[in-house]
Amino acid sequence: MKAKIRGTEIYFDVAGMQIAPSKGDFVERPVIFLLHGGPGGDHMGFKGHTVDLQDVAQLIFIDNRGCGRSKKTKASEYTLENNIEDIEALRKHLGLEKICVLGGSYGGMVAQGYAIRYPQHIDKLILVVTAPSYRCLEASKQYLNEHGTKQQIAICEDLWNGKMKSAAQVKKFFTVMDPLYSVTAKKKKKPAFAKLKTEWSFEALNKGFGGFLRHFDFIPHLHKITCPTLVLGAEDDWICRPQQSKIIAEHIPNAKLKIFKHCGHAIAVDAGKKYLNTIRRFLAEKPKVKRKSR
Repeated sequence: MKAKIRGTEIYFDVAGMQIAPSKGDFVERPVIFLLHGGPGGDHMGFKGHTVDLQDVAQLIFIDNRGCGRSKKTKASEYTLENNIEDIEALRKHLGLEKICVLGGSYGGMVAQGYAIRYPQHIDKLILVVTAPSYRCLEASKQYLNEHGTKQQIAICEDLWNGKMKSAAQVKKFFTVMDPLYSVTAKKKKKPAFAKLKTEWSFEALNKGFGGFLRHFDFIPHLHKITCPTLVLGAEDDWICRPQQSKIIAEHIPNAKLKIFKHCGHAIAVDAGKKYLNTIRRFLAEKPKVKRKSR
């Protein structure tokens, strides 16, 4: 399905019921917008694992503008600002007063920006292996130089400089980098990213790493996020180091933090059911009612 919003067409797909039968009655489930990584990825990775959350929520899979099955536009439009505003426009398009948002990697950056700007429309926030500012890049480069092979260090140069030349080059990048993205890929030789059906937009990837990812900074504004927030990090994540998750949790009031051990950036692959069950428990939590002082 596509929504015509803000001068473009955004692809989205749906899994699970919002109002579902339960024990002879009906129960209303939360609606979760799933925001993918990249910049330049698409929603297909979520369908490989996080789709199982449809038993507790209605899932809205989204491809950012110019990405995946969304309409291709000018590369100049592939910005963090537009990605944030497109989420708000889609919320309105679907007639939803409040939504939950789950953002992974770059999607977590979009999710932070949305929660800061539209706190009144977000019920719960889940931030997965992501970062709050441009400072994450130096930490990534340092880890790569210490733990990466010569081939991995070399193939990352075009990523850092925003100079990927084709979707085929991006696919090769993930083939070489898979052992760093996933502990599972390293131990069991099971690809985490390389064989996904993701339709990569190298233009959007370049726009991010060659531009706005070098200067965005949400840290001074994270205190504005007032909804219940779950922050998930991975001990062996090379691109969004676990310290980034800790910084986010420190600055968002009452945020819950969990760092998964023996997991890489492909946390949903490496942690599997533990990842899903952590999110399920968070979604099931009832908001605490503040008692009035006598």
